[in-house]
Amino acid sequence: MKKKVMWRFILMGALALVALVYLLPDLHIYNSMPGWWKTSMPDRGITLGLDLQGGLHLVFEVEAEKAVEITTSRLADSLKKSFDEKDIQAETKAEGLIISVEPLTPAAEKLIDDDYTVLKSAGAGKYRIIPREQDRIKDDSAEQALETIRNRIDQFGVAEPVIHRQGATEIVVQLPGVKDPGRAIDIIGKTAQLEFKIVDDAAAIAADLPQAILPEDEQKVLDEFRGKIPEDDEILFIRNVDDTTRKVVSKSPILVKKKTEITGDLLTEANVTIDQRYNEPYVAISFNPAGAKIFEDVTGRNVEKRMAIILDGTVYSAPVIRERIAGGNAQISGAFSMEESKDLAIVLKAGALPAPMKMLQNVTVGPSLGRDSIEAGKAAGLIGAVLVVIFMVFYYRLAGVIADFALALNILLLMGAMAMLEATLTLPGIAGIILAIGMAVDSNVLMFERMREELRTGKTPHAAVDSGYDKAFWTIFDSHVTTLITAIVLFQFGTGPIKGFAVTLSFGVSINLFTALIGTKTIFDFVNSRREVKNLSI
Repeated sequence: MKKKVMWRFILMGALALVALVYLLPDLHIYNSMPGWWKTSMPDRGITLGLDLQGGLHLVFEVEAEKAVEITTSRLADSLKKSFDEKDIQAETKAEGLIISVEPLTPAAEKLIDDDYTVLKSAGAGKYRIIPREQDRIKDDSAEQALETIRNRIDQFGVAEPVIHRQGATEIVVQLPGVKDPGRAIDIIGKTAQLEFKIVDDAAAIAADLPQAILPEDEQKVLDEFRGKIPEDDEILFIRNVDDTTRKVVSKSPILVKKKTEITGDLLTEANVTIDQRYNEPYVAISFNPAGAKIFEDVTGRNVEKRMAIILDGTVYSAPVIRERIAGGNAQISGAFSMEESKDLAIVLKAGALPAPMKMLQNVTVGPSLGRDSIEAGKAAGLIGAVLVVIFMVFYYRLAGVIADFALALNILLLMGAMAMLEATLTLPGIAGIILAIGMAVDSNVLMFERMREELRTGKTPHAAVDSGYDKAFWTIFDSHVTTLITAIVLFQFGTGPIKGFAVTLSFGVSINLFTALIGTKTIFDFVNSRREVKNLSI
């Protein structure tokens, strides 16, 4: 009997020690620990949620209709290539959600009916994507946007972000502890549509374009040259950045072909590199085998011409192609700062968003509000714990002291488990901890009342303890398991604060089963094993 009790004490001591080691980074004493401890032992502790340490709460809406327009445009290009391959004399043009085919010959109509089943006739040589396929594209665009945002945030380095869909097209992003909200929003919301187009310097109006304009005069230039631009061309703008302030001070109009030679969809890598000649950073990119082949072909056909590197409609650079470029490697330069280069590499590496996003909500939670929440939670927990301790000692005497010990062990193991699993503590999570404390006390009350009943029947303290635990076991077990199932369901289907509550409640319920049924029982067995107890203080 004594050996069993000893091993249970060793188990509880070991668990408490492990919990303390994982919880140590959250304590002030951690700063005075030696260097070897900090490098070889856990150094993270419990992560605080958005409501406790401040940060960003963002809600975006994916413009799913734009995703359908983008798909429509791609289908029009694909359709034109299919016509050319079959020697069918027909032109395609995408306008919004409609693809126009002129002339719609029987051969062209048959090809569409046979190979493009996602299109349906809209009359007079016009086609549009069938409703079922449009719904699929919209749903996929929201899901792809969610994954793209998650990849960008992972590379941005935010600890414990919360990212999930809300409704059909909305995405909620919570970023605890973000120090630069503006930069985070730029990285998340940037479409990152990378395109390579050939500059048309040979066109007549190319020489008439102004050398530099103010950023706000873009529309004036477009209005001035409307009607003079060749049908296959468009005017875009190169940004000119001040070397000191890193701000865009002017823009230079540039005439480029509308046709996109290659897109960022074919990228495999994007890294920041330093140009040794000018000591400036640039983004080195690499294409996959298909992209490398296209890039080599495009550069081979356009030697001595300029290629515009365009991100989200803005030209970042337009270098001259001196020779055919094999290997699928290129670089994007444009007077970037190191931070801008890193951000650009992040969005390119994570992939382009499938459609533009509109920000619906942007809330910055200040750290002072988080500190107030922590202090309020601490006060509530401390007051509750003190009242429980006093009540248990007053009402159950020695047994109450044992219950209070189990309660302290419960809280230590709960916080240690959260630190070990790097769980995020939120304000609802603190509520879950307080609820778990209440359930721990309730379990002890059930067992102690059973023991009192057994003592009234004349049983010895040792027999009363064993009988009390045996009779209360299934009641306690059933109540905890049902609560645990509820917490799991909340975690599975809940979001944000609900998950925080479910996490702490799950840990608290699971650990309480151990401390209530094994922890207190071990102490009672230890007391009864040392001497023959005639009276049990309960």
